[in-house]
Amino acid sequence: MRLFFKTILYLLLFLLLTALTQIGGLVFLLSWFIYRRIIRKATAQFKPVFLIKMLTFVSLYLFATFLLVPIIAKPFGRVPLPFFTTNHVRPVNVWTCILNRNYVRPELKSMVEKVAKTMNDRYEGTEIQYLDANLPFFDGFPLVPHLSHNDGRKLDLAFFYTDSRTGQKTNDKPSFSGYGVFEAPRPNELNSIETCLDKGHWQYDFNKYMAFGAHQEQFIFDEERTRAMIEQFSEAQGIEKCLLSRI
Repeated sequence: MRLFFKTILYLLLFLLLTALTQIGGLVFLLSWFIYRRIIRKATAQFKPVFLIKMLTFVSLYLFATFLLVPIIAKPFGRVPLPFFTTNHVRPVNVWTCILNRNYVRPELKSMVEKVAKTMNDRYEGTEIQYLDANLPFFDGFPLVPHLSHNDGRKLDLAFFYTDSRTGQKTNDKPSFSGYGVFEAPRPNELNSIETCLDKGHWQYDFNKYMAFGAHQEQFIFDEERTRAMIEQFSEAQGIEKCLLSRI
């Protein structure tokens, strides 16, 4: 019975890690094999077994993520967006990169960098910050929880804000994750939020639980820069649509 539950647990971990990072499940199996075959024998007297297993998995995962995956992803037509600020582009949260959710087509990356340069020229110091993009391999592989981020051509971008305490434009965002803080519609605008919820789409605003340390009161939506960024992308060749989300 214990073996049965252990097998189920490992299967669930494999599926979860694969869904979140695409490579996590395979790395988990490899780390388990290495531990069973090599490390357990070499550290037989070391009691914190769980710590050894975790270090094995994390070491292999980081090695694969930052050294192997970018190379293997190229034949699939995917390149990673930067981990640190590069060409005025960076992630809102570094976990996007650690989880391999920062891959796009090369032409989309070039386009983002071009718009970022234009934005920085117009508003000095401005950075375009991205959220979920795509996983590194295979068209059609879903990026949970998104329905369409599966071909390297999709990218979530963060809105711009002004610091309410100083009145200055800032690159900081209201939430640590980049998600979960909503911009409500104006009184004269269609409230698509309530419309979707009324139709039973309860998951529509589910990521409000993903804000993680939000400080919305410190930020004012920067309509000027956000509008300028959207206009730049909407006029760029190759962009089919720009979707505005309240998150």
